[in-house]
Amino acid sequence: MTTKKTKKEIIQEAAAHLFRDKGYSATSMRDLAEAVNLKASSLYNHISSKEEILRNICFDNAHRFISGMEEVEKSGADAPAQVRALLSLHIRTAMEDATSVTAFNDEWRHLNEPYLSEFKALRKDYEQRFRNILNTGMKSGAFRQMDPNVMLYTLFSSVRWLYDWFQEGKSRSAEAVEAEVIELLMGGLHSS
Repeated sequence: MTTKKTKKEIIQEAAAHLFRDKGYSATSMRDLAEAVNLKASSLYNHISSKEEILRNICFDNAHRFISGMEEVEKSGADAPAQVRALLSLHIRTAMEDATSVTAFNDEWRHLNEPYLSEFKALRKDYEQRFRNILNTGMKSGAFRQMDPNVMLYTLFSSVRWLYDWFQEGKSRSAEAVEAEVIELLMGGLHSS
């Protein structure tokens, strides 16, 4: 049984599509109202501002990634298994929630303080924890010796294109794409 989306959820989803297609700055409240068949003034019954939507998108995604990181860290798995799990999280998120990921990746810079600093802190924490896993893998000999920043940002960049390309039913299956991307990326990390 699927639950019916609230008006606020419908507005947030429409906003994420608009942010992806037009960018946050170019999206007006009028655009958003038209997208959900409301008058602009009626939007304010459901949301306080365009930034509120951006904040929700950014922090929902940040918490999704932090929760995934916590699960991976608690798993006790070795570094390669942890990286695979995190790559899987990034890939699935990019394929299943493309609009939010677009806003999360590209539009977070439009957050106002104190939210911008809070978001940056969450992002920095996640990146450092991922970097720690990569360092552990290098120390154990599972991964080749490289600058961990090169590793980290190459991995992130290597899955960002998926939200733009992947379309359920038009592309290959999500599972096949995920398996191939992970295999390719892990092959680049493993030591000879």
